[in-house]
Amino acid sequence: MGIFNKILGNASEVSSEKLTDKYARLLADGEQVELGFKLFRDVFMFTNKRLILIDIQGITGSKVEYKSMPYKNISRFSLETAGTFDLDAELKIWISSENTPTVSKKFNSKVDVYEVQKYLAEKVM
Repeated sequence: MGIFNKILGNASEVSSEKLTDKYARLLADGEQVELGFKLFRDVFMFTNKRLILIDIQGITGSKVEYKSMPYKNISRFSLETAGTFDLDAELKIWISSENTPTVSKKFNSKVDVYEVQKYLAEKVM
C-alpha cells in the first residue's frame, strides 16, 4: 500500500529528526522542524517559524525549488477529510489574498489530518 499511496500522490509523515538532518542548512538560527511530510520526492515541513515546501524537479532531481511561507502570510486553509471511496484527505492553504490555494497536499490514511489542522490553526491564529 505504501508504493500505491506514493503513486497516487499521498503524503506520509516523516520524523522531524530526519528532516532536520537532511535540511539543516535551510533552517534559521533557533528554527526547528516540528512536523513534516514526504510526497513522492517532494517534502513539506512545518517549523516553529514557517512552512517550507521542497519541490524536487526533473528526472534526475538535481534541480530543487525551496518555498518559504511565514505563518503570518497564511490567510486561510481548509481540510477535506477522507471518505468511503476517496481514501485520502486534502489540505489546502491560501497565502495572502490569493483566490486559489497556493498549497494543496493530499494525505494518506495513516496521517491524523485533524492534528495537522490543529497544528496549523495554532500557528496561524
